[in-house]
Amino acid sequence: MAHRERIVLGWREWASLPGLGLSVRAKIDSGARTSALHVDRQWRFSEGGAPWVGFALSNGLHGGEGGLEASAPIFDEREVTDSGGHRTRRIFLRTPLRLAGIEREIEINLSDRQAMLFPMLLGRTAMARVFVVDPARSFLHGRRRAATA
Repeated sequence: MAHRERIVLGWREWASLPGLGLSVRAKIDSGARTSALHVDRQWRFSEGGAPWVGFALSNGLHGGEGGLEASAPIFDEREVTDSGGHRTRRIFLRTPLRLAGIEREIEINLSDRQAMLFPMLLGRTAMARVFVVDPARSFLHGRRRAATA
């Protein structure tokens, strides 16, 4: 496999999740294994016999005007330990991430990040083999970007 230069990210970046119609401020966190997206509420339903999740984000958290509702198939459900050592069972989605001109499929869990400064946390499994982090820099790939950009 050919060696490819990795793209440098700042400790915070604007990230798009075009499959969900979102553009959000993300904290880039190599200490976190998984990625997380803040949702105010979530609900389960069935689509064609498959488990899905619907979720709502509050006004402004996703980089847009007004609240937003989205839905996606449930990829997995598993225990996640947060930075405080608390374990919770979370729903995981697989969705495209668009960041720094790269689009790749990532796993992201839905959680309550209301007390956090960033509605999204981008963990190291989403960065693997493509990105590295310069903790002294921010927004190296632009400020707010539209989810369809």
